[in-house]
Amino acid sequence: MEYAKLGRSGLTVSRLVLGTMNFGTETDEAESHAIMQRAHEQGVNFFDTANVYGTRPGETSTEEIIGRWFAGDPERRDRTVLATKVYIPTGSRPNEGRLSALNIRRACEASLKRLRTDHIDLYQMHHIDRDTPWDEIWEALGVLRQQGKVLYFGSSNFAGWHLAQAQEAARSRHFLGLVSEQTRYNLMTRWAELEVLPAARNYGIGLIPWGPLNGGVLGGVLRKQREGGAGRGVSGHSAAALAQHRDTVEAYEKLCADLGADPAHVGLAWLLAQPGVTGPIIGPRTVDQVDSSLRALDVRLDGSVLHRLDQLFPAPGPNGAKPAPEAYAW
Repeated sequence: MEYAKLGRSGLTVSRLVLGTMNFGTETDEAESHAIMQRAHEQGVNFFDTANVYGTRPGETSTEEIIGRWFAGDPERRDRTVLATKVYIPTGSRPNEGRLSALNIRRACEASLKRLRTDHIDLYQMHHIDRDTPWDEIWEALGVLRQQGKVLYFGSSNFAGWHLAQAQEAARSRHFLGLVSEQTRYNLMTRWAELEVLPAARNYGIGLIPWGPLNGGVLGGVLRKQREGGAGRGVSGHSAAALAQHRDTVEAYEKLCADLGADPAHVGLAWLLAQPGVTGPIIGPRTVDQVDSSLRALDVRLDGSVLHRLDQLFPAPGPNGAKPAPEAYAW
C-alpha cells in the first residue's frame, strides 16, 4: 500500500479510500464486514462514509454496519482513519439537515453513537450551506474539536471559491480549517481542474475524488458488454454518458488493452498521478473488487500515455491544456 499526508495535515492515509456507500444497500452486512477486513489486510486505513448512507426505507444504516464491525475488535477502530459527513437532511423536521450549529451538534452525536466510537477523525461537510454564516459553522465545529469528538475537518462538493471562503474564515479564527475536499473528478469529468484543484493546492487541502470511474463507464463497460457481463455503467446518467462518448470510451479501452492494463486500474492510476490528489474513493461491493482496485497502485503511466489520455479526454475550457484562468481566457 502507498500512503500520503492528507493535505497539509500530519495525518497519514492510504492512497485508496474505502468508500462504504454500498454497505447496507447493495452489499449485506456480512460482506461489508468482510470488505473492511480485507481492506485492513491490504493496508487500506482510510474509510469514508456519511450519516445518510443506507438510511432509506428497507436499507441498513451504513454507519451502524461499520460500528458493529468496530465493536467486534477494538484494534479495528485504532487502525482506521474514519471519515463521515453531515449536511443532507436525516428527517423532515426543521434543523435535521444542513450546517446550523444545532444540526452539526446533533448529527455528530448521532454518528458517534451509530459508529460506536468516541471520535471522528475527519468530519466532512457534505455540501455547501449558503444560508449559514461561516462564523457559526466554524464555531460549532471548533466546539466539537475542543471536546475531542472530531480531529480534522473536510468538505465535499465545494466550488473553488467556497474553499477559499471557508479557509479565510478559519484563518481569521486561527483554526486549521479544511484539510480535504471530496469532489467529483475523473477522466471524463475534469471541471475540478479549473478552480477546485488550484484552490485546494493553494490552501494545502488534499483532494479526494469520488466517482473515479464515472459510474462504471471507465471501468471497461464495453468489454464487459461484449463478454456478456452485467455492465453497471449502462443505466441512468452512466448510460447517457456512454451513449454520448461511446467512440471515445472504445478508444480508451483499446489504449488500456494495448497497455495490458484493466481500464478501471488505468482510470484510478490517472487520478493518483494528478498533483494534489490524496487518493480516490473506491466503492467495492465485494471482497474481490477490493483486491482488483488495489492493482491500480501497480500501474505507472508514462508521459506518452498521459498525453494520449489528455487527447481522448481533454481538460475543460477552450485552452484546457493551460491552468485557470488561461484555460478559459487568453
